[in-house]
This record gives sequence, C-alpha cells and structure tokens, in this order.
Amino acid sequence: MSELAIGVFDSGIGGLTCVKELTRLMPHEDIIYLGDTARVPYGTKSVDTIAKYAKEDIAFLERFNVKMILIACGTVSSVLMSRPLFEGSSVGAYSGVIYPTVTAACAATNNNRIGVIGTPATIRSGCYGKAIREIRSDIKVFSKACPMFVPLVENGYTDKDNQVARLIAEEYLEGMKREGVDTLILGCTHYPHLEGVISSVMGENVKLISSGAEIAKYAERVLITSSQAAGREEPGKLTLYCTDSEELFSENVETFLGHKENITISTCSVK
Repeated sequence: MSELAIGVFDSGIGGLTCVKELTRLMPHEDIIYLGDTARVPYGTKSVDTIAKYAKEDIAFLERFNVKMILIACGTVSSVLMSRPLFEGSSVGAYSGVIYPTVTAACAATNNNRIGVIGTPATIRSGCYGKAIREIRSDIKVFSKACPMFVPLVENGYTDKDNQVARLIAEEYLEGMKREGVDTLILGCTHYPHLEGVISSVMGENVKLISSGAEIAKYAERVLITSSQAAGREEPGKLTLYCTDSEELFSENVETFLGHKENITISTCSVK
C-alpha cells in the first residue's frame, strides 16, 4: 500500500473529468491536480512548445513526491508517444490517455467504424489511429479536429441546450454522422463536459468514449495490481492548482465536481 498522492495534469479544467472518475473509483486516494489555465489551450501550439509545457507540469507534480502521474490531456498524450517527456523523472508510474481510451473503443465498436475528435495537435499526430490499428487492423478510423470545443468548456458553454455549442457541434460532427461511426472517442478531456451536446447531435446509438474516465480506470487497475493503492479508510484529499484566475477555476470546479469536502484550491506557477 502507498499513501502517496496521485498526480494529474491538464492544460485547463478538462482533466477534471479524470479527477471525477478517480474520486468515484478510489475515494480514499489523495489527488493533486494541476490545470495550466494560464496557457490553455495546448492543442493549437507546436510540438516543441507542448513538450516544454508538459515537462514543466511534470516537474511541478514531482515536488509532491506523487506515486503516479496521469496526463489527462489528449494533446500532451499524443506528444508522449514520440517525445521522452518523463526522461529522468523520479515518478515510476505514468500514463497518457491514448492506449486506455483506444482499448475501450475497440471493445465497444460493433461495426468497426470509430470516430476520433480532438485538438488540432492531437488529430495532426494521428496517434489515436495508430494505436487503434495496433490493436485492430480491421477498424476504420475517422478523425476530426474540434478546436472550438476547449474554449466553449473553459468559458462554461456546456449545457446541452446551449445554441452556440449546438451549432458548433453540428458542424464538427457532420462528417462522423455521414461515415456511420458507432463509437466516438472524445480525445480531449475537455470534451466530456460537452457530452450532452455531442450525444444529442450524434444520436443515442453512438457510444461515447471518455479519455478522462478511461485513464482513471487504468490507474485503478495499475495501483491495485501493484499493491500501491491507499490503505486509509477516510476520504482522500483533493488538492487543485491552477496557473491563472483562481476565481474562475473555482467556479468551474464546483460546476463539474459539485460541492465536495476535502478540496483545496490554489494558484501556482510552473515555470
């Protein structure tokens, strides 16, 4: 057993989808979350810039002697597949969202047609398609960059009846509907906050796979099988850091996580 915390980071509030699932699956774990809200979004930036930001985020979480780091960011996870972001890191266990997510999607599809939506950087990398084909070469993959989804979430435009979100989603997802995908990977952890809108546009028969939820399930399996899960009986503490407005971040936390005890929110610098 290990009482050390789990570290999670994302470019903004999107990774709270991972945190929410972690607290549901492993309520006794301490979690330290970093949302780099001052530099969001990552998905429109160069690979070199994303790698630089990611290494700074990792170094910040290492200060807390965490037992595992989860990259709750599809963009950084795509860069992790080609860049040694954890080279020299003191953290022994880490994961991005790509492989846990595609494993779930490959198991879910019935017609072997999977859609992937993500940030421009994630879609350009082709990482989800590559990972899917490693598991199932018979699956057809259809990808679409959805750059406006992150700003919608960061600014609270997430209600399924919001007309702005609906119009943007309809434009982005038109091709997915035309291709007849039966499984859609939400390849950015911001996107599950728009699940109501996306599901409404795609239809109830299309399965939505949340990258944040899948990496949380992966973390649970790893910690249990390696005997690193917390042994305490009391609820774990949730410590949240942001790099910009604490007020706006706190509002989003309450919206997406609800009012919870044992939460501490602070601003920080990762540079």
